[in-house]
Amino acid sequence: MRVLAVNAGSSSVKLSVVDGEEVVEGVEVPAERGVWGPGVVEEALAGLPGADAVGHRVVHGGREFVAPVRLDAAVVERLRGLAGLAPLHQRASLAGIEAVGRVLPGAAAVACFDTAFHAGLPGAAATYAVPERWRREWGVRRYGFHGLSHAYASRRAAGWTGGERVVVAHLGSGASLSAVLRGRCVDTTMGFTPLEGLVMATRSGSVDPGLVVWLQEHAGLSVREVGEALEERSGLVGLAGTADMREVLERGDAAAVLALGVYVHRLRAGVAAMASAMGGVDTLVFTGGVGENSAEVRWRAALGLGFMGVRVDSVVNAGLRGEGEVSAAGAAVRSLVVRAREDVEIARGVRAVLGG
Repeated sequence: MRVLAVNAGSSSVKLSVVDGEEVVEGVEVPAERGVWGPGVVEEALAGLPGADAVGHRVVHGGREFVAPVRLDAAVVERLRGLAGLAPLHQRASLAGIEAVGRVLPGAAAVACFDTAFHAGLPGAAATYAVPERWRREWGVRRYGFHGLSHAYASRRAAGWTGGERVVVAHLGSGASLSAVLRGRCVDTTMGFTPLEGLVMATRSGSVDPGLVVWLQEHAGLSVREVGEALEERSGLVGLAGTADMREVLERGDAAAVLALGVYVHRLRAGVAAMASAMGGVDTLVFTGGVGENSAEVRWRAALGLGFMGVRVDSVVNAGLRGEGEVSAAGAAVRSLVVRAREDVEIARGVRAVLGG
């Protein structure tokens, strides 16, 4: 079964035709805050080979959607109801469903959720220590995100090394970690929203919740102002004035040095926390734009994880292009670079629902 994988995000729409584990052809359409020009998706689809079914990446499945599901009008309406949990990303996903549906109205379509891979988190990892009413009535819990990427990378790593305890570092404009024990996610860094956890390109990652209250009560900032600042003007851009890790690494000024230091400090701490959730780690995986392409970030992360058995070969790491192993000889933990393949994972989910 050939599957058209649709990954509609805040900065682009990626369209890929996937046959088995291989991408036959793909195209990326630029977007601005989840909005693209009229007719551009339709035009892009016209240039791609035919597919038997369509799979859509949907960021948030809430408590209801914990596995891929076939799309119909009722499901789409329920997905709209979840938009408040991830407004920018959910709107983009829904817009992609609508645009592709206009071009391929008769094609079977499946929603594949970024939260689904984390739906089975143990209670201790999924639960916030907040009032019971919040958890019961409003579904306040740690959902986790980037699940399609974590699912693919952890499965690829397990097949590569045979290790049962995998930490996946998805490092892109958004960034998160997961602890995957024998194929099951047992901890992750993102939580109720994609804002929790690591420092990202424009997102702050975890901050003291008391800070948010203080900014509203004492600095006079509105809910919207605080939210937009933490989502769009924090992270690398807040520290160094740029969201591009390549620029941060090239510069030697104090702001860039601090930004890189904060980024790596949080990354190391997060990897150690993920390992602790499994009683150790056998394989560390780097994926995503930064994880795949920044040898410097991989090297710096590994330098602080030697106590866990992580050691990277500096020559192999610096010279790697694409996928590969960057472990130093004799390292107790194997370190891999795996290409992010959310499109392949989407296609896998579609086949699980439709067969074929």
